Amino acid sequence: MATTKPGERKLQILQTLATMLEHPKGEKITTAALAARLDVSEAALYRHFASKAQMFEGLMEFIESTIFGLINRITDDQENGKSQTQAIALMLLNFAERNPGMTRVLIGDALVNEDDRLQARMNQFAERIELTFRQALRSAAEQGIMAENTVSVRANLLTSFILGRWHRFAKSGFKLNPAENAHAQIAILLT
Repeated sequence: MATTKPGERKLQILQTLATMLEHPKGEKITTAALAARLDVSEAALYRHFASKAQMFEGLMEFIESTIFGLINRITDDQENGKSQTQAIALMLLNFAERNPGMTRVLIGDALVNEDDRLQARMNQFAERIELTFRQALRSAAEQGIMAENTVSVRANLLTSFILGRWHRFAKSGFKLNPAENAHAQIAILLT
């Protein structure tokens, strides 16, 4: 029997959970179903996570660290606020396309009937995304690229656009590409 290094089993649990979330019409994800998929006992899951809510929190931590790490890289690489905004929006849509199971977490679909604090955390995530857009757009206004009085409205509109695209992607059974025509649509939102 192969032994796993510390942290490997925890990562394997989270990867399996994310994979199970990629099946939008599949069975409700229970710890029993997750344990069966991993071919371990439920007790083995609980050695790594105190609850299913902690498993979802692990996915959320991965999502947040990945997305905000990419946002930091974009803001470091792009000086132009409008270009930052476009790049961030496209990255968010591409992240969803590459991670369909995690998209269900992003929109809260996977969190129905779970601990309320999980949905609250994803709501905070959306607020942080809007704040990120606001900062990039404020930079664009300071650079004379757009009017200062439109920054908050545009940040909210872009956040709503991203959330809507994520929902559409998930509700289509991951068939409708969230980034399709997005470059042109984002350009319209920023004109």
